[in-house]
Amino acid sequence: MAAFDTSRTAYGSASAVSGFFTLISRAFGSVVAWNDARVTRNALSSLSDRELEDIGLVRGDIDAVAQTEFFR
Repeated sequence: MAAFDTSRTAYGSASAVSGFFTLISRAFGSVVAWNDARVTRNALSSLSDRELEDIGLVRGDIDAVAQTEFFR
């Protein structure tokens, strides 16, 4: 008499599910990074030139700061 183990997943199906969640996680991370850059850009753009100078930036640095990990 043959017995089948039904408590295990089929070969390869776990990696497919894992790959799907990795894809979703990366997409979510990209959206979060884009939103962080947008918020940073808006916050720095609202500062006056004097306030930017106080923190060591000029208006031309805003895009570079918002798009990269400038201070990390």
